[in-house]
Amino acid sequence: MKIVVMKFGGTSVANIEKIRNVAEIVSKQYKKNKIVVVLSAMSGVTNQLQSYIEEVDYSPSIESDLVMTSGEQVTIGLLSMLLNKRRIKSLPLLGWQLPIITDENYEKGKILNINNESIYHYFKSYDVIVLAGFQGISTSGNITSLGRGGSDTTAVAIAASLQAERCDIYTDVEGVYTTDPNIDSTAKKINKVTYEEMLEMSSTGTKVLQTRSVELAMKNNLTLQVLSSLTNKNGTYIVNENKLIEKEIVSGVSYSKNESKLTISGIPDKPGISAKIFGLMANHNINVDMIVQNISQDGISANMTFTVPFKDSDIAKKILEDKHSELNYSSISADSDIAKISVVGMGMMSQSGVAGKMFKTLAENMINILAISTSEIKISVLIKKKYTELAIKSLHTVYKLDKK
Repeated sequence: MKIVVMKFGGTSVANIEKIRNVAEIVSKQYKKNKIVVVLSAMSGVTNQLQSYIEEVDYSPSIESDLVMTSGEQVTIGLLSMLLNKRRIKSLPLLGWQLPIITDENYEKGKILNINNESIYHYFKSYDVIVLAGFQGISTSGNITSLGRGGSDTTAVAIAASLQAERCDIYTDVEGVYTTDPNIDSTAKKINKVTYEEMLEMSSTGTKVLQTRSVELAMKNNLTLQVLSSLTNKNGTYIVNENKLIEKEIVSGVSYSKNESKLTISGIPDKPGISAKIFGLMANHNINVDMIVQNISQDGISANMTFTVPFKDSDIAKKILEDKHSELNYSSISADSDIAKISVVGMGMMSQSGVAGKMFKTLAENMINILAISTSEIKISVLIKKKYTELAIKSLHTVYKLDKK
């Protein structure tokens, strides 16, 4: 049995007309393969649901995930109706009906298990399963959500579990670009990119795919394709490194404005202090990215700077303030007026001078660097938010990524 997983994001199911378009796309595939269609909620719906929860002022919980996962129920029902009207045998399913089992982390659930047998059973009677993305059921039987962008994770996890032929991620763009085309009109579509590059791009701000979904695809060697639901064109394939004939030195420039910088000044310069600080963050499921530590001017204490997602900034600061007497620091400050700019490319592993070119370009544009982080295939810097567009365009040009 050949199975293809097709995922459609919120902009692809934003209204009835667009859901009809999705039905048309699915109708061209179902005779050749069994299809699992994974849907997000309509564009803007999840944000609206989140705003209701924030208005009530409620922490992640059974109730908040029950609210957050309600949007997908609408889209899967509507698409299944349209497919059945076309005489395509379709069955809408929510995450708990398979079930997709997750842990107990509300709003950040991690998938533990997927019941394959139920999917194969349904395929005996149906050609298409329309599955709600972004959701599952915890080991204690409560509805859970997988975090923002979690429909990507649902689709990739299902495809990997079923050993599907491929997983197609449909969006409102034609693929992965060298940078955000809304900022730089010279950005060009990338035909193929490695898992590693896509992972770095996603984690540093490229919003095409959720980071967890790329990790899952890489772990299971699953070919992904990112393509548009609005045009009939090939998209970008995310593949194993050995499928690339030529590796670009820099494949793309990504950015994120959704980060905050926390600085703790005057902490004791002794073993174990970092473990305490980042242990507190881990205990509250707060992801820490860039970290810089240096000795303060007195030569006795240290200063530590690190970044967290903007939405976690206030709670991270409060956690550290509550532990002031235990951590024994002098002061703590938060700054959200920052942007993270990253250059990513597999060719960086064998090419020198990439970092130097980045720093020189930023200096020539009078852009001060607040922090630096590197990996084998990525260099990230923190800068003031107002310089974001200038930095992106300058770096995109200097690495010869501009569309010819």
